[in-house]
Amino acid sequence: MTYIQSGTKTYYSAAIALFFAGFVTFATIYATQPLLPIFSDEFGVTAQSASLTISVTTGMLAILLLVAAPLSDRFGRKNVMVLSMILTAVMGLLTAFSPNFGTLLSIRTFLGIAVAGVPAIAMTYVVEEFDQNSLGKVMGLYIAGSSIGGMSGRLITGVLTDIWNWQVALSVLGGLSIVMSVLFVFMLPNSKHYTPKKSSINQALRRYGSVLKQPQLMAVISLGLSLWGSFIVLFNYFAYLLMEPPFSLSQAVIGFIYVVYLAGTFSSVYMGKKADRHGKPAVILLGIGLMTVGALLTLVPLLLITILGVVVFTFGFFGAHSTASAWVSQRAKEYRSQASSLYLFAYYAGSSIAGAIGGFFYTSFAWLGVVVFMLGLLALAVPAIQFAKKRTSRRAIAVVLSNQETLSDILHNVPY
Repeated sequence: MTYIQSGTKTYYSAAIALFFAGFVTFATIYATQPLLPIFSDEFGVTAQSASLTISVTTGMLAILLLVAAPLSDRFGRKNVMVLSMILTAVMGLLTAFSPNFGTLLSIRTFLGIAVAGVPAIAMTYVVEEFDQNSLGKVMGLYIAGSSIGGMSGRLITGVLTDIWNWQVALSVLGGLSIVMSVLFVFMLPNSKHYTPKKSSINQALRRYGSVLKQPQLMAVISLGLSLWGSFIVLFNYFAYLLMEPPFSLSQAVIGFIYVVYLAGTFSSVYMGKKADRHGKPAVILLGIGLMTVGALLTLVPLLLITILGVVVFTFGFFGAHSTASAWVSQRAKEYRSQASSLYLFAYYAGSSIAGAIGGFFYTSFAWLGVVVFMLGLLALAVPAIQFAKKRTSRRAIAVVLSNQETLSDILHNVPY
């Protein structure tokens, strides 16, 4: 059986389908982030409670990421991704019809379960089905869809809520997601190189256990929680800051501010080059320093300075995050896929836990409390970096890594 070749009709069909997959997944996950102040007003809940619309989704995603791949071993890559896409789109649309906050949270919880199928499996499908010379281009399209989806989901809901209301905004995004999901079903070729197999739970647990027994590696993995946790806290509550005096911005303008995510695309590449020259620990510390400066700038009650602070924070985050994910791969001498999965688990768990706790600081101490909490999370990363630097192995890794593992590293650099 031949692999999908670049330039063929099948290639373009599959590549576009994977773009749709990335777009729908991350647009739906973060669609409610600009709407948190709206939820607070409409449902009469605190900022901390409103943030749960993000936290419950990313929390369930973190857990399901660890089991979605083994399920695809049993039931097939495309089958699991198709189910994930359809359920994600449907849950996203149903969100628009939530009559109360409890229903909204319930739907967002099920969304976190449904959405895990694509990020956990897409790269495996690409490695198995595409010609080796096409892997980079195809994965680039999936990453582009993920990045654009994460930004567009926030932008679409922010702007349309200002024009109409949040129900219309989420309905439009949900309808678009359903169209893309249906196209995905028909455009993604069936797997030809997949062999069903039963995954051994004991074997998987042993591999995860091996990673957990490496303290330096776990210190690097913990950076995902600190870095992404602080980043989500900023963007969860930034909308509250901008809607209140002295800024008093509209929902549409706030939605457009999420374009600052584009700074992350440049930062990941630029800081990666610096890491090759100066070492990963130094570059991660630089990124944390930039995040600290950016957070402090948001305390200045001038709009341009505040937005500059968000840009600096975003630049520092994606530089530190992409470098940390690469460091995980470098430190993992075996079971690299499991180490990468645990980093993603920490990454999304940090989003879920810190995102919710950040609401307490905002409710109790206003924006200053949010900044102090973010700085506290970043401070936790510093001793972890210093500990991870100890006894760094200098011997070359003599294991030839699979393409799947290499591509999984790429995915960690995506500005979701």
